[in-house]
Amino acid sequence: MSKAGVYEYSWVGSKESFVDKINIHRIKHVVLGRFGGNKTAGQYKNEDGCVIWVDEKMDWEFVILLDAHQTAESAELVISTFEAQKHAIKDILSLSINESFDSLSKLILTTFKSQWFKEACQNIQGETACLFVMRKGKFLWWLSIGDCALYLFHPELSALNEFQQNHRSFYEWVGRVNTFDLPVPCFSEGRKELRKGKNHLFLTTDRLIECPNTNFEKPKEIFKPFETRSNDESVKQLLEEIRGKKVRDSTTIISWFVQIASNGSLPSQ
Repeated sequence: MSKAGVYEYSWVGSKESFVDKINIHRIKHVVLGRFGGNKTAGQYKNEDGCVIWVDEKMDWEFVILLDAHQTAESAELVISTFEAQKHAIKDILSLSINESFDSLSKLILTTFKSQWFKEACQNIQGETACLFVMRKGKFLWWLSIGDCALYLFHPELSALNEFQQNHRSFYEWVGRVNTFDLPVPCFSEGRKELRKGKNHLFLTTDRLIECPNTNFEKPKEIFKPFETRSNDESVKQLLEEIRGKKVRDSTTIISWFVQIASNGSLPSQ
């Protein structure tokens, strides 16, 4: 916890891999689940990473989820870059909601487009998918590069079969191969009004969704454990299932619930 009352956590798989191990860690109400993959399937390293900041008083969460390729150097670079801008980001998160979203997007894109960052990317091996997510009040914002997934579960949305919020996009990365080296950088960005009641936010790297002999490509299957178990227990059960299916690659999950008191938008009568 920082002096400003913000709970902070960061991790990269090159420092602690969790190969053959399931780890459940809680940052206040946010649950982080990690499984480094099965050694018997050939796994020997973990290239995922994350940043999680929580401010209960100011009512926000800021998360970065990373899924790197070849080495974890690109995840390390992204984490160190934005942790170095911690004070600027926290100042942004203290602004009004609409100002926060606009300013945070501008900071991230300006950083990735900067010459010094692009040069730093050329001095590392590999590249990473990046998913930035901020929840403040009753609104959700994200910026997505690559194929990490962001889900939102709420009964009103699930009744309409709406779960996944971002567009998983392949062949997009930050790092040695870098979307920001293109004449037109490629990424997606979005915003969502949360519904009244309990909203479940869930981020995952791709191996959960793509694990053989499971149905986790169907979002409803991901959320089934949460119907009867706690957040921690449900994340653990998901990871135990893919471990049992002998998945090779690492999986990182970030899951939390937000209670919204005000009504969401409805169509006119």
